[in-house]
Amino acid sequence: MTGATDPEKAFRQAGWAGLRARLFHLYFLLRRPMTLGVRGLVYDRASNTVFLIRHTYVPGWQLPGGGVETGETLLEALARELAEEGNIALTASPMLKSMHFNRRSSRRDHVGLYLIEAFSQTAPKLPDHEIAEAAFFPLDRLPEDTTPATRRRIAEIFGGEQASVYW
Repeated sequence: MTGATDPEKAFRQAGWAGLRARLFHLYFLLRRPMTLGVRGLVYDRASNTVFLIRHTYVPGWQLPGGGVETGETLLEALARELAEEGNIALTASPMLKSMHFNRRSSRRDHVGLYLIEAFSQTAPKLPDHEIAEAAFFPLDRLPEDTTPATRRRIAEIFGGEQASVYW
């Protein structure tokens, strides 16, 4: 950057949480040399809301998702992550909207972004060891601490912005 304030800086971890995040990335690097993840933009057209989560170990509201495990397809990983992080079940095939290089995470991480409009939520997601909060938010009233990457993906899908190759 050229001296401008880095909007991502507030969402970087320091201290124990940062060390823990880096250790997770090291573990995944050793386990799978190239990492692949999925994120789901769960959109409720009737209420014009999107589903966001807030993890216990990284700051900010973001789209649900996570890593694709060995032997798992992108769609299987997406369905698993949505169930784990939001009690959300797919009721029709989601649409792959874009692929991104997540260079802030590592030099080997890529993320597929899916738009989900056909789903059911079996129950509200209660806080647990991984998810501090989860909720639907109106597109025009996202939480103030929604991550910049999440805001970019929403702008690309709903605001007509061109999809970036970077997460």
